Amino acid sequence: MLRVGPLLKREDVQAYIRHSWKVAWPMTLIMFFEFLVGLTDVYVAGRVSKDIQATYGFVVQQYFILIVIANALTVGTVSVASRLFTSGKKDDLSEAIFSSLISSAAAGIILAGLGYSLAPWVVSFLNIPLELKELSAPFIRIYAAGLVFHYVLINSNGVLRSCGMIKASLKTMTTVCLVNIALNLFLVFETPLGYRGIAVATASAVCVGSLMNLHYVKVMLIDSRRFSRALVKKMLSIGWPMGALQILWQLGSVALFLILSMLPEHRIEVLAALTTGLRLESAIFLPAFAFNMANAVIIGNCLGERKPEDAYRSGLVTMVIGVGIVSALSLAVVLNARWVVPLLSHNEIVIRETVWYIYINMIGEPIMASGLILGGGLSGAGDTRAVLARIAVSVWLVRIPLCYLFVVVLGFGPVSVWWAMNVSQAVQAFLIYRRYSSRVWLNNA
Repeated sequence: MLRVGPLLKREDVQAYIRHSWKVAWPMTLIMFFEFLVGLTDVYVAGRVSKDIQATYGFVVQQYFILIVIANALTVGTVSVASRLFTSGKKDDLSEAIFSSLISSAAAGIILAGLGYSLAPWVVSFLNIPLELKELSAPFIRIYAAGLVFHYVLINSNGVLRSCGMIKASLKTMTTVCLVNIALNLFLVFETPLGYRGIAVATASAVCVGSLMNLHYVKVMLIDSRRFSRALVKKMLSIGWPMGALQILWQLGSVALFLILSMLPEHRIEVLAALTTGLRLESAIFLPAFAFNMANAVIIGNCLGERKPEDAYRSGLVTMVIGVGIVSALSLAVVLNARWVVPLLSHNEIVIRETVWYIYINMIGEPIMASGLILGGGLSGAGDTRAVLARIAVSVWLVRIPLCYLFVVVLGFGPVSVWWAMNVSQAVQAFLIYRRYSSRVWLNNA
């Protein structure tokens, strides 16, 4: 087994911090912009009605399932491209980028067709309140219409951060944020589209972003504009566990939504509170996810340079930085929850349940961040199956059974669900840390 020395010089630590922060801070801003878009969506939906706010929360979960393949392929793209970028193999890098973009666009077209045609059936099948079913299908169909552009945007962002062009990705996502928010406010309140304008704004913004990224990526596509099945197969072999993980995660979110729908009272209000709470929590989760993606690039680059010790240590340093930022943000959200939440909803029950959600879930955010960031490092090394297994256990053998037990069997209220979410996050972080600290992934990288 490869062993990494336990002692680090101060200069080494400073170098790791600089390296980690160079990739992480633009990713943090990108995640912040995505948070602003999501928060605006919740705000606009809440201004329309509590039913629209709850519907938006449900539809977003379905939309995340539709973009699973894009995220999975991008995980594989980052793992492969980040190593090729530092290895100096420009022809192979160009071929990998071209192949991943073509694959993403093709998958986006197929999933868009499926999402558009199957939306009414999916909505009718699920056991959600009737008033939400009538509103959901138009939402899903509009989101599906812009899916191919979102696929290209996600994948090209992965290419840019893998190849040292993270600031170009930041420029794109800044534009996407501004376009999305402006269209959101205009289309919903100033046009006949009404609440459908939320989805139209998203589809339009990702279209603009994908075109910008293609302009940036074009300079890296030198002479080798060939489609490589072998490289795509390699990307998918690395990425499919993360795709499966996201499906399991989103299905877990849907299961949580359905369990809360079984509450004897205030179901709509609690679902709206969950939607609002998740968006506020994303102020914490998205920076943690930014460090997750940064860690994948950092470790992939180090392994491409054949520096396994630097990969291991850089991953730990990135995790420490990320946990520190998440801890500070968690405290800020808790201290300001009682005046921020009323800005997003005027319903007293929604406000009360959202505040409880924030207070309880913020306790586990630093623990969540540690597991998420180290999991990103494992993904960058291609150890995605290990990440899949550990997160699947925490969601489907801990979170969902506990939530069902508390709500359906024991008859507890939504607060018990919020605590169950914390327990599952702790299990997840522990299992991922054990895998990372074993260093097995360095031997297999």
